[in-house]
Amino acid sequence: MSDDNTRVAVDIGGTFTDLVAVRDGTLSLEKASTTPANYADGVIDTLSKSDLSLSDVEQFVHGTTVVINAITERDGENCALITTDGFRDVLDITRANRPDMFNFRYEKPEPFVPRRDRFEVQERVDQAGNVLSTLEPDDVCDAVDDIRDRGIETIAVSYLNAYANPEHERRTQEIIAEEFPEAYVTLSHELTEEYREYERTNTAVLNSYVRPIADDYLTTLESHLDEHEVDGNRYVMKSNAGTSSFEQARQSPIEMVESGPVGGVFGAARVGEHVGEPNVISFDMGGTTAKASLVEDGEVDIDTEYWLESSAREEGYPVQIPVVDIVEIGAGGGSVAWVDKGDSINVGPKSAGADPGPACYGRGGTEPTVTDANLVTGRLNPEYFLGGEMELKVDQAESALESVADAFGMSVREAAHGVLRVVNSNMAHVLKQVSLRRGYDPREFVLVASGGAGGLHAATLGRELGVKETIVPRAPGQFSAWGMLLTDLRRDYVRTLVRPFEVGAAGAVDDAFARMSERAREAFAAENVSADEITIERSVDLRYDGQEHTVQTPIQAESERVTDNAMERTIDRFHQLHEQAYNFRLEDPVEMVNLRVTATAEMPKPTIDVLDRNGRPSDAQRDVRLVDFGAGGDHETAIYTRSSLPTETSFDGPAIVEEPACTTLVHPDQMCRIDQYGNLRISQQ
Repeated sequence: MSDDNTRVAVDIGGTFTDLVAVRDGTLSLEKASTTPANYADGVIDTLSKSDLSLSDVEQFVHGTTVVINAITERDGENCALITTDGFRDVLDITRANRPDMFNFRYEKPEPFVPRRDRFEVQERVDQAGNVLSTLEPDDVCDAVDDIRDRGIETIAVSYLNAYANPEHERRTQEIIAEEFPEAYVTLSHELTEEYREYERTNTAVLNSYVRPIADDYLTTLESHLDEHEVDGNRYVMKSNAGTSSFEQARQSPIEMVESGPVGGVFGAARVGEHVGEPNVISFDMGGTTAKASLVEDGEVDIDTEYWLESSAREEGYPVQIPVVDIVEIGAGGGSVAWVDKGDSINVGPKSAGADPGPACYGRGGTEPTVTDANLVTGRLNPEYFLGGEMELKVDQAESALESVADAFGMSVREAAHGVLRVVNSNMAHVLKQVSLRRGYDPREFVLVASGGAGGLHAATLGRELGVKETIVPRAPGQFSAWGMLLTDLRRDYVRTLVRPFEVGAAGAVDDAFARMSERAREAFAAENVSADEITIERSVDLRYDGQEHTVQTPIQAESERVTDNAMERTIDRFHQLHEQAYNFRLEDPVEMVNLRVTATAEMPKPTIDVLDRNGRPSDAQRDVRLVDFGAGGDHETAIYTRSSLPTETSFDGPAIVEEPACTTLVHPDQMCRIDQYGNLRISQQ
């Protein structure tokens, strides 16, 4: 990876905060414990540990869990909702989409705004944007007075059909600014111009819920960066695999909901591209969670239908913003193992986190975790964790696992394997959810594994899925941060405009796209990005007349204008995509539902360079250690130092490859090849 500027990316995880820097073609990596009390401290710790000249940093990209943590832990700020008369209960009605119809103990998700803090005002706009009833300013003033008297400082405004005509939301903001200028205000149409009232309203509410916290955090981080003379351009990773300025992130922090994991997915796609494998399953296992996503033909899947906290039994909460399609569970190195009332071992979602951390850290943790289980089975080197920076305590790991062992009358070693089998089963389920259950054959994909704990479990999971290869890229422990340096500035715009999609509509479609593109250029201009640096891609959500579901179809135009010819080609492409998705096509009229514009401005990126390391794998072998492979038995296992492994060579398992931030396990029936880029590529013998 080479580059001639100094660029830094920092990713906050549940257990560790990771730093990747590219400077004059040299890659620098650091890790520090995450600091939940003040996440900004962990960021500064990684910068301080590095050998960078901070005043030379020209680009700082940041991924953070602040937003998702505030939502999942219900640690946001109390907020109020102002909505159209008769629609205060939209958050309670939801979508009636119970995923488990036979769950007699089902309870609806609790709205983030209690009913008492939802206020109705007189106003009405129809689906075409026509004003049926003008906004009543006195209703807004009365609502704002009540909100202020209750000590609530964050307000979400979501009016019926505001996506079609936002003038009432804008007028409401003006009134709030006059009556309650210190309030944080979120207007639904500024986040999304798509239809579906519940989704749009809940998105506005969640943005309000986390906005003060995100504002305080980014302000604190900026002051820390100023103190350490980090004066370069500062960007925040967004959930759409793009970056934005700190200022924009303050206004719409909900766009950071999957800020950290997205970098790993984007990095996995680029690794697949370089090794000639465009079909990739991304797997990221950190200290708290495991994440999976599927990349087909090199394209990261981004959609605006995203549900937080959804599961087989719960529908969760909708977020109507562009988000990379990621499935995430509480299965990381710090995930706690426990025995339920039915005498079954469970792992997660509770995590030991960074404080106190797993029992083997020796920081006061007493509950058994996945890291403790890996240590007890000999898969982790207690003297080389974080490159020897932290010594793990085997005796404390064994003591923590005794509670599981005693519950089943087994040895501590057997209990450790029970924990590992359960967590591997949980993660295999997630990997199958993004592949098999969506109609994809894993045998046509490679598994790109990252995260501090990913290498320990990837070969096991890859074998179970039957993937072509399991690839552990360079710097897997800081891979999400590295992926952030590969992203561009990006903004996504979606607008609902339901109308026939036919040749005669070319002018109206072209006008709508022109307005959306101009919004993108204005937004980038505010960040000092010129129009000639922007690339704009356009697509439409199309369906056959009378259908519900749509197919996203790129506009087939040869220029910036949408002509009659472009409309014809786009309709032909829709027929092809619809048949590919649903196995049939119709001669029915085609209807447009949404227009989509993606605007990007390219940023400098590190390159993935070919390594030139000659020799034999035996030259990199530093030790032999007895490792318990469970059903595979105990084996004397070769221990390799990754940084010394020569490229374009291979070795057979059993083996362990160690590097400061990650350990990779190769089973006895597997072999590992080191390619020209230094990737570890594991396959069955």
